[in-house]
Amino acid sequence: MPRNLSDSDVAEFRQRLCEVAERRFAERGADGVSMRQLAQELGCSATTPYRYFADKDAILAAVRAAAFDRFAAALEAARRVKGDARAQSRAVGEAYVRFAFAEPNAYRLMFDLTQPGEARYPELARATARARLTMQAHVKALVAEGIQAGDPEVLGYVYWAALHGLVVLQLAGKLGGAPDFKLLHDTMNRLFARGAAPQADAAVTARPQRKAAR
Repeated sequence: MPRNLSDSDVAEFRQRLCEVAERRFAERGADGVSMRQLAQELGCSATTPYRYFADKDAILAAVRAAAFDRFAAALEAARRVKGDARAQSRAVGEAYVRFAFAEPNAYRLMFDLTQPGEARYPELARATARARLTMQAHVKALVAEGIQAGDPEVLGYVYWAALHGLVVLQLAGKLGGAPDFKLLHDTMNRLFARGAAPQADAAVTARPQRKAAR
């Protein structure tokens, strides 16, 4: 590496380092990766990565922050589709799935791998919060337009949990291909929409409670 690095040199090396680290972290977990291994794959000295990051945790935080930002950007773009909140929500769900399958390593690092002291990394905290708000926004719009009823934050977490579970099963090869992922995803969306519809919410609220047995 040159002694005096330009801004473009720094940015290029950081990107290369993060690309290698993302794959290795996803494949081996944080404990299975060392700074020396990253340097070796990059073809640089063992001390070079320390010019750019304080330690391995800082690299992991940078990788995860970048992944959360790409993910959030994809969902934000999907919400700009023309149509009502229902059409926007459908587009967001499809964008979520596309991202997960296009970038499985990033997806695993975002949601399946955490690290101690995340609050020490402001960029990671910011990107994580952005992604969380983006995943909630389309549900808030559904409630605001009267398409669904309930606490939008609760509904958002329920939908996220269901979609994440389905995506992880597919990434792990546990679905078997029959029924296929699209059918399962469409069925999940249909059941969720039906269960969160205002009529369903009103029916649950109006249902008389059974008296406790004596």
